[in-house]
Amino acid sequence: MQIAYRARDITEAHIIAGLLKAHGIDAHVGGHYLQGAMGEIGTAGFTNVHVDDEDWVRSRALVEDYEANRLEPS
Repeated sequence: MQIAYRARDITEAHIIAGLLKAHGIDAHVGGHYLQGAMGEIGTAGFTNVHVDDEDWVRSRALVEDYEANRLEPS
C-alpha cells in the first residue's frame, strides 16, 4: 500500500477516500486512533489515505484534480 494523500485532518481524509472509492479505487484512512489521543494530529502527518500499489498513479491523478479545483475558505 502507498500513501495517496496526506490529509490535514480525519474529515478531509474521508472526503478523499470517498472520492477514490467513487472512482472504483479501494482506499483506507489511517490515523483514526491517533487523532483521538492527540487532537488535530493531521498536521503532524498521521492522517493519510492509503491505496494499493497498482491504484497509486490513478489515485494521485484524482487527488491532483481535487486539489486544483478545491476552494479555500476566505
